[in-house]
Amino acid sequence: MSLGTAEDDSASEIHIPADIDWHMLDKSKFFFLGAALFSGVSGALYPIVVLKTRQQVSPTPISSFKMSFAIMRHEGCRGFYRGFGTSLMGTIPARALYMTALEVTKSNVGTVTVRLGYSDTTATAIANAAAGLSSAMAAQLVWTPIDVVSQRLMVQSCSKSGKNTLSRVTSYRYNNGLDAFRKIVYSDGLRGLYRGFGISILTYAPSNAVWWASYSVAYRLIWGGFGCYMGKKDHENRLVNGSSFKPDSRATVAVQGLSAAMASGVSALITMPLDTIKTRLQVLDGDENGQRRPLTIAQTVRNLVKEGGFGACYRGLGPRWASMAMSATTMITTYEFLKRLSTKTQDGFP
Repeated sequence: MSLGTAEDDSASEIHIPADIDWHMLDKSKFFFLGAALFSGVSGALYPIVVLKTRQQVSPTPISSFKMSFAIMRHEGCRGFYRGFGTSLMGTIPARALYMTALEVTKSNVGTVTVRLGYSDTTATAIANAAAGLSSAMAAQLVWTPIDVVSQRLMVQSCSKSGKNTLSRVTSYRYNNGLDAFRKIVYSDGLRGLYRGFGISILTYAPSNAVWWASYSVAYRLIWGGFGCYMGKKDHENRLVNGSSFKPDSRATVAVQGLSAAMASGVSALITMPLDTIKTRLQVLDGDENGQRRPLTIAQTVRNLVKEGGFGACYRGLGPRWASMAMSATTMITTYEFLKRLSTKTQDGFP
């Protein structure tokens, strides 16, 4: 089943590019090219992730500009890529799990919802939401340990990068990702690598579900509006020869990018507090009878409220929104391009 081939009445004269289902893909090409393409995307956006993470664990508000200046002044460009090697090594298997769960769920749920009599638009939204939920849960099995290690590497030089000394950041000093992995397992056991796993699921699963559902709705609405506009513009031409508008690859990429940015805004606003709590759980320690202990969710929330009320939960919203928007825009356009590159036949290639 291809959910993208059917069109709404509002866009009856515009040919929305057909979706590519899981069974249509050459899996080896899909995973190999996906690893290469998404590694490049991760490298380009990693500095924003570092900036967001440091803002989230800061005990007092600090602007993105000041944080960036402090990192550049005290650590240089290298400071924006702390933990990148670890993150990159984890991205490849995590992305493989994510893409597999995403496509399999989307294809199967989409087929079921259409058979149940839902409209194509509703079926697409439901299938995308379910796919986002399942893919996030599968990927967190790999992403959570990678997050814990890479985020510790990101923030361990915070005390040098500004006036805000993070006294609650773990006291261990890490030479690299492997050293961090070894020390975390030594001090906290394997459980330490999955610190914040529950809150990660609570953050990323609904975030992905909201994002993919919002994206599918925005994608349809934009094409619908575009179809109405083109319908008025080319009304006489269609009456004469019955032609309809077929978007080229540039129009398709533009609509995909705009839909992704809109979906990112919705998702970031809804899930930002959970992301801030998750980051602090993974990075900061509490002090109990002179000994450092992992913080609980309740302690983390209490500390945030003390530091700045509910607004403290939205520290780093700007970088996260920017990161999500840029990441989602490049991800979705790269992802759709990857799917067209990986089709068993090249009929669907733009």
